[in-house]
Amino acid sequence: MSLPTLTELNAAAAVVYRAMPPTPQYSWPQVNAALGAEVWIKHENHTPTGAFKVRGGLVYFDGLTRRLPEVRGVITSTRGNHGQSIGFASRRHGMQATIVVPHGNSREQNAAMRAFGVTLIEHGQEFQESREHAMRLADERGLHMIPSFHRDLVSGVASYWTELLRAQPDLQTLFVPIGQGSGICAAVAARNALGLSTRIIGVVSAHALAYKLSFEQKRKCESPVSTRVADGMACRVPDDASLEIIFAHVDEVVAVTDTEVAAAMRLYFVATHNVAEGAGAAALAAALQLRTRIAGQKIGLPLCGGNVDHDQFAAILVAGGST
Repeated sequence: MSLPTLTELNAAAAVVYRAMPPTPQYSWPQVNAALGAEVWIKHENHTPTGAFKVRGGLVYFDGLTRRLPEVRGVITSTRGNHGQSIGFASRRHGMQATIVVPHGNSREQNAAMRAFGVTLIEHGQEFQESREHAMRLADERGLHMIPSFHRDLVSGVASYWTELLRAQPDLQTLFVPIGQGSGICAAVAARNALGLSTRIIGVVSAHALAYKLSFEQKRKCESPVSTRVADGMACRVPDDASLEIIFAHVDEVVAVTDTEVAAAMRLYFVATHNVAEGAGAAALAAALQLRTRIAGQKIGLPLCGGNVDHDQFAAILVAGGST
């Protein structure tokens, strides 16, 4: 897949801004102290769905209605944030959306998706099983299948990276969580389109290593998923198109444990009083892991989502004890 040009990214951003304003980026003193670096946090937890994915959904639907105006119903699979994005965008375009989630999915994510008017179906024990079921239903019911990775999704998501990189063009390193790849490929697209040389480090869950193994072996590798905290990175089978971009343009991929992610979630709350879901805190967890390497640098971290269930977040905060 070719990366979108700056002209295309600007056009995608204009679509996004018809539905939401740019999100802020702040440098928080306690986070800077914890990392020994100047850290700029991009607050994608401040979007209308509480996560960065909404940007991609808006741009995807804008393109879909022009390419296939006859489409009246769509279907996709998700653990939550992609589904909220599709629910938000489909409602704006007057379409019915069906979302397939695995059994045991976040109750609060499911409630948020239903609030956007989607039809929610539970199937399978993990994301890949839900995805395959959604593809079968698309054929059976004549619905348009929205993938988890697509050029329009990347173009929309890249709007948050262009906001950050235009505000702080001298960032030396970006840490980017990897789910199905739209976030990290969007970071690559924005960096390249703006002509910057910022290093990009991908972040996966140590309990969902498919993208890290694939990156290291330069071939597609599947890996079992067992993370209980970072649902947004619970990928067993990587996407071919996103792997191609990651292989060509990403500098490194690191893995963070659920324990490290939980510690980063607590730090975000204590230092900024922002709520971060597991995947939303993964970039900070990776930066903490590599803090001796990045000491003195100027780095960028996305707090890319805040959609964590109340009970899980309460337990994570309590587990940290007093600070």
